[in-house]
Amino acid sequence: MSISVVPDMQIMQEANRLLMERFSPAKLVRLWAVWQSGGGDYLAWRDETFAHATVDQLYEEITAYQVSESTSTSA
Repeated sequence: MSISVVPDMQIMQEANRLLMERFSPAKLVRLWAVWQSGGGDYLAWRDETFAHATVDQLYEEITAYQVSESTSTSA
């Protein structure tokens, strides 16, 4: 089994592109400011967001997403 690891910079560029498409400039700048200041509690967010999921379920979701992404980019 092979796992594709995307570089951090590529993830940041894709996330910024998506955020720029969806957020107003003011909202996006505020979000970046919060991220830079380290605001929020990542561990609490993670626990709340993924409380329902097991590692196996997350793996299946990630695998399905990667397959759909590779299918949509090669089409």
